[in-house]
Amino acid sequence: MRKLLEDTLIIATHNDGKLQEISKFLENHTILVHSSASLNLKEPEETENTFVGNARIKAHYASSETNFPALADDSGIEVECLNGAPGVYTADWAETTTGRDFDMAMEKLWAEVQKTGAQKPFNAQFCSTLVLAWPDGHDEVFEGKIKGQLVWPICGTNGHGFDPMFLPDGFDLTFGEMNRWEKNKLSHRGLAFTKLIKNCFSKKD
Repeated sequence: MRKLLEDTLIIATHNDGKLQEISKFLENHTILVHSSASLNLKEPEETENTFVGNARIKAHYASSETNFPALADDSGIEVECLNGAPGVYTADWAETTTGRDFDMAMEKLWAEVQKTGAQKPFNAQFCSTLVLAWPDGHDEVFEGKIKGQLVWPICGTNGHGFDPMFLPDGFDLTFGEMNRWEKNKLSHRGLAFTKLIKNCFSKKD
């Protein structure tokens, strides 16, 4: 497992919400963080059908363009009665001609669930895959998953994406109702980051 010894890290994202969460995870470590957006890097086309495949595309592109290590996250929600959809296409469900609209995407997801005729609980899981890539082509991969169920109507205005309709197992608040930073301690991305920091950051940080 390779340690991150460099003092600069590129976060391969143009998503402000995701950037804020990732920066929060790294705030106790002495590393300078830049985003792909702040460096005017383009968003590479995500052509893979797996989380790890798309995360690798983003991380290696940002690393090769900047000559710094780069970290990418690919994440989404998988719904049991939809055979794992939307999965890697989670963000695509929110695309409109004027940008991403997750209120619309949640309504779409709920409508698709209802079409199946499935009954409660509407089991789902959030998945996150992190890829840390270096300019020489090496990478490390970390995954996190959290199970729960979909609820309707949506509850809460915190977080981002499908958070307001996801109730994690063992809790009575949706991700959208939780304090954003408390949510990160148990979320799919939080679980993946715990593994990343344990394995790739030196203890002196």
